[in-house]
Amino acid sequence: MTRGRLIVFEGPEGVGKTTQLGLLGEWLDEQAIAHVRVREPGGTALGNEIRRLLLDPANEVDARAEALLFMASRAALVDRVVEPALARGELVLADRFFLSTYAYQVAGRGLPESEIRGTNRFATRGLVPDLTLLFSAPAGERGQRQQLRGSSDRIESEGAEFHARVADAFATFLSPEWQRGHPECGPIAAVDACGSPHEVLERVVGALASRWPDAFPAFDTSRS
Repeated sequence: MTRGRLIVFEGPEGVGKTTQLGLLGEWLDEQAIAHVRVREPGGTALGNEIRRLLLDPANEVDARAEALLFMASRAALVDRVVEPALARGELVLADRFFLSTYAYQVAGRGLPESEIRGTNRFATRGLVPDLTLLFSAPAGERGQRQQLRGSSDRIESEGAEFHARVADAFATFLSPEWQRGHPECGPIAAVDACGSPHEVLERVVGALASRWPDAFPAFDTSRS
């Protein structure tokens, strides 16, 4: 049986990646392509409890504890959900993975990259995404989308300087030099997140078809 593929959706707050993951999942259902959708943190009983602790605005979590909790959730998710799905030959659509750790915990919190890299290798057993879709949109548009979402979790509620560091880091990740120096993150494809959800979904499917032309059918541009 052919091994499945891990496709990660990444980007700063308000970029619309979670919406696109859901839309792609619906499109894959229409194409009868087997897939599993997961999110970080979460996806297992342990991960869901960690998610509650990490995102509750009432909790105070220091940077090292935050990183380790994310890694614990990731380890459980990889072992219990991701690897079994890949072994079954299914696609795994992940709402965040290791690239977010580089953005939020390394760039945002200032934790040492070398230690974070080693901890992630331990948590994932060396699993590397087959493709990461990195969504980008202007800060103003991201802010408007966040306002429409309503209440913010603990990390979303961090200050503007923190989120600026995170957004700058995501932009850096598109550099070929950065990617060559970080093979543990796998290939990264930029996706313009501006426009209607349908327009962005067309770009998402196009990115997948460009990488795996035999695995993804043409996107129906007549859909509303």
